[in-house]
Amino acid sequence: MAVVSRHIILTGLLSVSFNAAADDASQFGLGVGVVSTQKPYTGIDREYTPLPVLHYENDHFRFAGLSAELKLPALPFSETQRLTTGLIVRYDGAGYAADDAAILHGMAKRKGGFWGGAGVEWQNPLANVFADWTHDLSGNSKGQRLRLGAERGWQFGEGFTLTPRIVANRYDSHYVDYYYGVRDDEARAWRPAWQGRAALNTEIGLNGRWQFNEHHIFMVDVQATLLASDIKDSPLVDRTNENRLFMSYMYAF
Repeated sequence: MAVVSRHIILTGLLSVSFNAAADDASQFGLGVGVVSTQKPYTGIDREYTPLPVLHYENDHFRFAGLSAELKLPALPFSETQRLTTGLIVRYDGAGYAADDAAILHGMAKRKGGFWGGAGVEWQNPLANVFADWTHDLSGNSKGQRLRLGAERGWQFGEGFTLTPRIVANRYDSHYVDYYYGVRDDEARAWRPAWQGRAALNTEIGLNGRWQFNEHHIFMVDVQATLLASDIKDSPLVDRTNENRLFMSYMYAF
């Protein structure tokens, strides 16, 4: 059963930016995309999932893909630097069903759900530095996670932008145990019981965006996540990383 990778939700890759006519103008876009994801579970197939792309933004609210943000007042430091904050809600499609791979047979289903919290971003000429904290509002994993990262965009020619990023993602023990742990009643001779611990993953990504006129936007995003040893030690995992490719087209109204 295909599900949306959690890293798409964390980085907001179902959204793109517009060149608004005015700072206070509402922005709206609609399109389609496809994501190809390789999860780290032993023997699991690569997933290909079509997705709608929806973006709406104004001075106070932003909805992008599977995330929403209530914007709080920004703090400008200078003409080129400011600090922005917001309250965020995201849908996390992490998890699996027992029939997704042989290693998962006999495991209880692990569900995704809605996560909420707060985020902050320091916008400056060198790079945008961002952090956010969220917890599992759905109560499935009862987990928490913290992100800290930086990105910078470079423009090449007319309307083409490349933005590399690096992000540290810390997941608490509840999250790791829920998605990678093996409970006592799930243990088998070939799959021992295992309890997860807090883990720090490193994400490296590159976003390419081509806006070939004021309405048409094409985007490609590639990402690799290096798994912490506390996740690689799980008996469900046989990879050192997971990766994802996302492509989309959007029409900006």
